Amino acid sequence: MNSPVVIHWFRQDLRLSDNPAFSEACRTGEVLPLYILNDGEENARALGGASKNWLHHSLKALDASLNGHLLILKGDPCEIFEQLVRKLPINSVFWNRCYEPWRIKQDVRLKSALKENGVATKSFNGTLLWEPWEIKKPGGDPYKVFTPFYRKGCLQAPEPRKPLPSPETVQLHSANVQEALSVDELGLLDSRLWSLRISEYWQHGEQAAQNRLYAFLEEGLNDYKEGRNFPALHHTSRLSPHLHFGEISPNQIWWALSMHEETQDTDHFRSELGWREFSYSLLFQNPSLPTKNLNPKFDTFPWLADDKRLLAWQIGQTGVPIVDAGMRELWQTGYMHNRLRMITGSFLVKNLLLDWRAGEKWFWDCLVDADLANNSASWQWIAGCGADAAPYFRIFNPVLQGEKFDAQGHYTRHYLPELKNLPEKYLFKPWEAPEDILKSAGVSLGENYPFPIVDLKRSREEALRALEKTK
Repeated sequence: MNSPVVIHWFRQDLRLSDNPAFSEACRTGEVLPLYILNDGEENARALGGASKNWLHHSLKALDASLNGHLLILKGDPCEIFEQLVRKLPINSVFWNRCYEPWRIKQDVRLKSALKENGVATKSFNGTLLWEPWEIKKPGGDPYKVFTPFYRKGCLQAPEPRKPLPSPETVQLHSANVQEALSVDELGLLDSRLWSLRISEYWQHGEQAAQNRLYAFLEEGLNDYKEGRNFPALHHTSRLSPHLHFGEISPNQIWWALSMHEETQDTDHFRSELGWREFSYSLLFQNPSLPTKNLNPKFDTFPWLADDKRLLAWQIGQTGVPIVDAGMRELWQTGYMHNRLRMITGSFLVKNLLLDWRAGEKWFWDCLVDADLANNSASWQWIAGCGADAAPYFRIFNPVLQGEKFDAQGHYTRHYLPELKNLPEKYLFKPWEAPEDILKSAGVSLGENYPFPIVDLKRSREEALRALEKTK
């Protein structure tokens, strides 16, 4: 008689250490590690191109850490598990919970179906510091403002659990499943040049995530609170894609910080993990967060439908240098510095008057850290229609933002080489430069760099008039 098989279903937890479901599976018996690509589920958000790229490399790293035992299948998880139960002596299935609305519904269906087949199931929290339903006001209502959510909710709650080590003993099961695929056969890599460029920019997998964490703690944490605002400096952790795919857990980051002296920098970095928790709480309480304004008054906002403006923003050809630099960083690396996410987002919804959902969709496709909760909550924040949002009337001036946070122009010149010879005085407003300055810098507006597609002052006034129409 065949020995019972325990399945650990990998999802957004592509690691072996501090993986509660995987650890429990290893304690239970012989483990069949499984990954299912289900990119066409009803009501699900299909993976963006940059996410597919990251997933390809992350699965390669995970399979290597499992000595090639990762079973990879493609299709509907409920149907796949039904087939596996018929073929294999499966007695239990373990997984870590996901919080996207369609995955919550899927998990409920799957647990019921497996139970009917006599298969035990158990899910764990391997993704968040606290469950979304745990952090509430004293009266039981969810928080709608970040600071009390984090300071009064999270920091007054029981401490996050300490990270688990990798299991000492792992007995892996090799299943001969006809439908099994290799990572390459999933077809996740894009043949376009940008995909190759992104692949070369990052290191992927659990070990790379650990290396990134400790490099940040040694090199970037000091002066993080202020330094994180300057895109040319190295004070951001760049852990977000590793977190999204679960190559590292938030618990591992939280407790690694405890090895450092408590300062404004460690507190502020922890609060960034708190914003991630807040975003997941918002998504859990508001499943329509990616598509529907949390503030209903914005349902009547007169967004423009202008494909030319949108395309210019997407490709970094708006004629506003700091905006274009951010958008080109995104296209070239699959990432954008957080300060630039705010600047480019504000420019889209307030200077171009384009719907925040168009920006959210573009970021979803281009960001390697595209996360449904974070992406949706952050776009609603910058558009003024979300929870604890920046007021819509607070409009970033991209010229002043560039002059303040990239004063020497290192970041902007890197991504806009056509402007590299412009002096700082005109780098962020080349349209004000005298003709002789432009000529000596090799800049020809309208030819090798565009004129601004909107007048900043006038577009700001138009945005405020549009806001009045919602009142």
